[in-house]
Amino acid sequence: MSLTADLRGRAAALGQTLPPLLAAADHLAQAVILGDHGRRRAGMGDEFWQYRQAHSGDSARMIDWRRSALSDTHFVREREWQAAQSVSLWVDPSASMRFSGDKSRPPKADRAQLLALALAVLLLRGGERVGLLGAETPPRSGRAQAERLALALTAESAEDYGRPETAGVPPHGRVVLISDFLGDLAGVEAALAAATDRGARGVILQVLDPAEEDFPFDGRTIFESMSGALRHETLRASDLRGRYLVRLAERKARLADLARASGWHMLTHHSAAPPQPALLWLYRALEAAL
Repeated sequence: MSLTADLRGRAAALGQTLPPLLAAADHLAQAVILGDHGRRRAGMGDEFWQYRQAHSGDSARMIDWRRSALSDTHFVREREWQAAQSVSLWVDPSASMRFSGDKSRPPKADRAQLLALALAVLLLRGGERVGLLGAETPPRSGRAQAERLALALTAESAEDYGRPETAGVPPHGRVVLISDFLGDLAGVEAALAAATDRGARGVILQVLDPAEEDFPFDGRTIFESMSGALRHETLRASDLRGRYLVRLAERKARLADLARASGWHMLTHHSAAPPQPALLWLYRALEAAL
């Protein structure tokens, strides 16, 4: 098959996937009763909010030279929408997220993408600017942004485990990280540090399959990573259960500690559970992250 034909085939498959994903996200967003959004204000983008110290990456035109002349520090004059209405999402695109322990359950990636896009729909309807971490899809407002996000969220990685982006965090914005977080947590630490440096706060949503929580394996079992790069065979899988559950609990505790130390919120969600409670938690946790 030629490269052109392959690209056409992938584009056609993607075109068939995006409308259902958007429709499902819209439906999920409508199913969650949120009441008054509470952050839309007349004159959005024009109202002065506060001065803050300039960060690396701020352009010279953002600096208020009159205020800066009163001290030895450069200050930026922030407007309200810059401080409180930019949300950046990261949804793990790695192979690990494509796991499902049962054919009746969606892969973790499907649930993560659905929740992220439904949250984006809610925020965009409320006048927020929403984007993805990184430089490809910066925060924007409007319905068209939901379509851009849906397209970007379907991207996949060949890596076994994902690492959050550390670029593109808006100053004093909010950040949402969604993953199974089963890989090296050094990436999470780096992302939280980058967000803290920009004055941003946010939420962590861990999505796990029930099989990853319960470890329902016994007898001869072959464990293989989704990419096929890692493989382990055992004749008595049940002997591994106790040690596995301890390590999983330690990982969850470490993740919660990282979130707590940065002033973030963290929740574990199971792919077999209804998505509505997780969406409502995400939205309310972002409210608390202001």
